[in-house]
Amino acid sequence: MPEFTIGVDIGTTGTKTVLVNVGEARIVAQASRDTRLHADAPGHAEADPAQWLDNVHIGIREVLAQSGVPPREVGALATTGMVPAVVPVDHAGSPVRRAMLQNDARATAEIEQLKAASDAEAVLAATGSAITQQSVAPTAMWLRRHEPETWNATTHLVGSYDWVLMALGATPHVELNWAIESGLGTVEGVRFDPMFEAADLKADLVPRVLAPGARAGALSRDAAEATGLPAGLPLIVGGADHVLSAYAAGVNTPGDWLVKLGGAGDILAASDSPVIDARLYLDAHPVPGRWLPNGCMATSGSLIRWFQTLSGGVDLIALDEEAASRAPAEVLCLPYFLGEKSPLHDPDLRGAFVGLDLAHTRADMYRSVLEAIAFGFKHHTEVFTSIGVPLQRALVTNGGSRSVLWKQILADVLDTPLSPIVGHPGASLGAAVVAAVGIGLLDDWDSTGPFRTLGDPVTPDRRNTDRYAQAYAEWRTLGDVLTPVSHRIARKARS
Repeated sequence: MPEFTIGVDIGTTGTKTVLVNVGEARIVAQASRDTRLHADAPGHAEADPAQWLDNVHIGIREVLAQSGVPPREVGALATTGMVPAVVPVDHAGSPVRRAMLQNDARATAEIEQLKAASDAEAVLAATGSAITQQSVAPTAMWLRRHEPETWNATTHLVGSYDWVLMALGATPHVELNWAIESGLGTVEGVRFDPMFEAADLKADLVPRVLAPGARAGALSRDAAEATGLPAGLPLIVGGADHVLSAYAAGVNTPGDWLVKLGGAGDILAASDSPVIDARLYLDAHPVPGRWLPNGCMATSGSLIRWFQTLSGGVDLIALDEEAASRAPAEVLCLPYFLGEKSPLHDPDLRGAFVGLDLAHTRADMYRSVLEAIAFGFKHHTEVFTSIGVPLQRALVTNGGSRSVLWKQILADVLDTPLSPIVGHPGASLGAAVVAAVGIGLLDDWDSTGPFRTLGDPVTPDRRNTDRYAQAYAEWRTLGDVLTPVSHRIARKARS
């Protein structure tokens, strides 16, 4: 039997591919390629599915070449990615426009329209989430209203990682947590008819729902030629990136929680029962019977990349070194440059830098960006604590976890030790493990332990924790004060 699997992560800022030796529980090769974020108007966040697919083809060829593993030794491939990104496709499964990402914030009028037409308590109880920027029905309504030609050509709405699997040869489908987080499916994974009716959507707009580990099809001949893998390779349903990143990191028992530093900012905690709160999202854990109440901020790594671009493309390590020499929280940043998802659920919020004077430099502003994202995570921990979700063992993963400064700021702001996962590629590893479970190379969903290594905990610096506690309170006040200003600016931009 083949010994290797491949996991592919369709992220907000890049595409990651890993090749895993399942028997030895190790990553033998990995590749990463950047993805362009298109923000053509305020609140817009889009990506080109064709670029995703090119990245996948190239990434698979790269990991095969790096490792020297014969393609016939690869047993399966699974995908993961941001959720719920929206890819409108025609009857042939081809995208009819660019994908609208999970942090797109244009459908504000449609959100309010749906809220007015829906029973908020019933929606929350059935789907685990309120109607917010995260919901797909308002996005569908926006497309129908503003892009009628696109809408008329649309047969299905699918997710980013589901579409990539379809482009490789899978049949039309959406993964369970895409269905749940979209608000179009219930926590049990069945169609939520009241939402379809309220938004006037056809019942088959979303294709069948498949759980992680299910086989969705086989690699096509065209995809085999593009990737170098054998035609007929099993294509396995992976899952949402934040879910599989938490799964691979070991967030598997109550008390475990994860800060995921990707293009968006995710925070997840393990639970043995569904935890439903309007401020949060709820996902099904890959391990049957477990759940992942979680939050997702609209910007994290994407905000850092934006600031890097404004700074002339200077290396992030150099920015870290500059910012490390600056005092904590001299400048406050509101990170709402794409509105905000949880826990505020307000797409009309806007970003801000406050407290600047002529003595400040880009280093102060960059540090304030890192601090702002950490404050956003702290806001979430307060919500978790208020509803009784235990937060005991804290882990940190993904690209941002390579930054020594950012991890220290997070530990200081959250006032808790953070254990980084060494060499952890995030959700792509989770997808590779799910692929192995899907074809029987692994027979236990709880078999991620051998794949991860914990680094030394990053402990809070007591010289900074009190200052950050004060700054966090000021940050929350600043957000409240500027909210009406943001709303006026957003309304003016739309008009």
